[in-house]
Parts: sequence; C-alpha cells; structure tokens
Amino acid sequence: MPLTVAIIGRPNVGKSTLFNRLVGKRLALVDDLPGVTRDRREGKGKLGDLNFTLFDTAGLEEGEAGSLEARMWTQTERALAEAHIVLMLIDARAGITPLDRHFADLIRGSGKPIVLIANKSEGAAGEAGVYDAFALGLGEPVAVSAEHGEGLADLYQAIREHAELLEVEPEEADDAVRGPKADEPSEGDLDFAFEDDAADPDRPLQLAIVGRPNAGKSTLINRLLGEDRLITGPEAGLTRDSIAIPWCHEGREIRLFDTAGLRRKSKVVGKLEKLSVADALRAVRYAEVVVLLLDADLGFERQDARIAELVAREGRALVIAVNKWDTVGDRLEVGRQIRRAVEKSLPQVKGLPIVQISALTRQGLDGLMPAVFGAHERWNARIATAELNRWLHDVTGHHPPPSASGGRPVKLRYMAQIRTRPPTFVIFVNRPREMKASYLRYLENELRRDYGLAGVPLRLRTKTSKNPYA
Repeated sequence: MPLTVAIIGRPNVGKSTLFNRLVGKRLALVDDLPGVTRDRREGKGKLGDLNFTLFDTAGLEEGEAGSLEARMWTQTERALAEAHIVLMLIDARAGITPLDRHFADLIRGSGKPIVLIANKSEGAAGEAGVYDAFALGLGEPVAVSAEHGEGLADLYQAIREHAELLEVEPEEADDAVRGPKADEPSEGDLDFAFEDDAADPDRPLQLAIVGRPNAGKSTLINRLLGEDRLITGPEAGLTRDSIAIPWCHEGREIRLFDTAGLRRKSKVVGKLEKLSVADALRAVRYAEVVVLLLDADLGFERQDARIAELVAREGRALVIAVNKWDTVGDRLEVGRQIRRAVEKSLPQVKGLPIVQISALTRQGLDGLMPAVFGAHERWNARIATAELNRWLHDVTGHHPPPSASGGRPVKLRYMAQIRTRPPTFVIFVNRPREMKASYLRYLENELRRDYGLAGVPLRLRTKTSKNPYA
C-alpha cells in the first residue's frame, strides 16, 4: 500500500507552503490571508529517497453545521481518515494557541501517527515557539522552515521512522528524475507535463472545467466522481485554486481540474482573486479538453464568449455544457438562443458540441463524456498528405483564391499537416502575403465539413518556397 501523508493545522501556519515544498511544484496557492485553501489537494510528495501521496488541507476552524467552515472541516476529516501519517503544523513565531491545543486533541483521538512540525522556526523569533510545542503532548517537534527549505532532513527521518513502524514501505524514488524546486517556475505546475504533438493512449486525459462563478463546476465534478470530493454551496467563489483529481471513466484514465470562477477582468480585485484567476488560466493552457460550463438561467453571455475565445486561442478542444437545465421553462427556445449566440460569437470553432445537463439531478450527464471524448479524438485527428493535396486541388478548383494586386494569380501549390493537438496545416503559396484572410476561412470551413473537425480550433499557415521556379 503506498504511503499517504496529510498536512493539518490551523489557518495560516504554512501548510500549503510545505505542500509545495514537498511536491517540488507550486501547486497550492499561498497568501498571507488565512483560509486560502478550502478543498483538500492531493500531490506526489518527495523527500530524499521517499515517495508518498500528500494531502494539503483547509485550516482547521470550528463552525456551525452547514457553514463553510464545517464543510471545509469535513474535507479535512476525509484526508485524515485516508492518511497513514499526520503532519500537524504550528506557527513557531506565533507560539501555541488555544486552537492548536483544541485540534491537537482531535487529531490525537484519531490514533494516527503524528509528526508535530514547528514551522517558520528560522531565526531567533521562532526558537521559543519550538520549545513551547512540547506542551501539546505530541512528542518532540520538528523545527522546519517550509519557505526556506530548512529542517527537511529531520522531517525525512520522522516520516521514515513512522513508515517503518506501520510496515508501509514508501516507494524508492528515482534520483535521476527530480522535479523543480518549489521556488522555481515550472510548466509542470498543474501536476502534468504537456507534450504538444504526442497522444499517449496510456496517459490520463487532462480535462478542465471552467466557467463563471457559481455556474456549478464543483457540483458537476462531484457528480462525475460520485462523491462529495469538492466543497459546494450557494456562495460564489468557493473554489480558489485549481484542484487536480484522478478519475477513471469506463476504463479511461482522466485527470479532472476544478477551477476558480472567471469574472470580467474589471471585477477581479485583490491579490488572492488574481492568483485564483491565473491558476484557472494555467489549467486551461495545459488541459487537452476544456468544458465551458454555462448557467442556463443566464445563457451565453459576453464573459462566456471571452472564456471560449481564450480556450480557442490556446488551441484546446472545447465542449460547452449548459448547467441547471432542469430549471429552464421553454427549453427549445433557450436552446436555440444559446446555439445562435455561440455560432455568432465563435466562428473560429464552428460546430461546437453543446450538451444540456443538470449537475444537481444528473440529468444529461450521460451525454457529457461522449462529447468530451469526441472532441479529444477530433483534436488529435491526422490527415494524410496525399489525401490533403487531392482535397486542396478539388476545393481550389471549385473556388479559386482571389488574385493578388495587379491581377497576379495566387497559386496554392502544396499542403501538409505539420502537427495535431490542435490540427495544424501549412500551405505553400507563391504569394503568401497576398493571401486573403477570407479565403483562409473558406479553406478552414471546408476542412471542418469534409473531415468532421467541427468544434476544434484549426491552424492554417501559409509559406512560400525559397525556389521561385519550384
């Protein structure tokens, strides 16, 4: 059984900073504001030669039943139940607080091995807090600085000892494969590395759910998973950072990404919301398929169009899901309005699949994943060069390109697909600068129609031969 470790503590003691340090990537948002983390986050931790599954959790706070704090605590309880070892963090600079004592008693009652960590212990200001930590009765504290990477050798020893007592042997890490440090930028910030032109059937499909605040993204993912994995509620903006969740659907490995709601740029205020938006945009950038979730009561508005345009610019496959369909009265008319608005606003991805669903009642969910898989297949489509050139001969014969200035002919000599994900083509033209944008759109629409590439962003590039007599 693989070793699992949960990081637990009151708000603002540095749990997410330690999580980022141990996974070697900036996966969790970090801010001075308490309570940034709400959902539990899972990552692959690495410490020396140890590999383990690591949970970052929300700060422990008491709250009335049904409150946001209570829902956050429920997620923390689940992480605690799944973990072999608990890392309880305190802030050495702040010392022991009544909340630390309260939750130390709760964690002690779980019967799980506990490693007490006095974080922020660098310098003289944290030294007194390390000694105060003995009062919690959880054994000798491990003094660390998650931000500066200090004390990790002692933390390694403590985790190793507990793992051996539990007879849970962590995987031996491959020293030749090391991730970047937590304070270094990385394209792997979202738990995966994206290969632009290599469709690996064994690799999980990266699926991001995006949309405006309160569209129902977390509720949709909970319904797909069949469990309350993410915090949901009537409050807008519950999700703050992108949460990666592994899932298997009909034998297909998928990694789901829940993202923060995307408001208009003028309404995004505060450092934390800006970080949340940046995290959501990064999820789009490294996804393969993106589901844009609409609120059926609001329809397809300008902000939805902006999000869809961003997805198309990034070259990702796009599926539109209209949520809360069970609340719609005249479904036929609302469906027509949304379809017309989508076609008018997004001609660059003509033929987008639109699925009507209700995440709350599971209505229409059976049609969502087939639409996702279909979009992914079209996104990976490859057309043979010989077939492309026969097609090019036919379409240019039926509708020749407009002449250049001065009446000089524009000749399309050759065409080839140079990559997939999204399908990208290069056309060799004798006068590429004289090629009309309208004619390229004509070729793009014909490609979509003849090769079934509806709803997928296409890239058409023009190029000229260096040899003018070729």
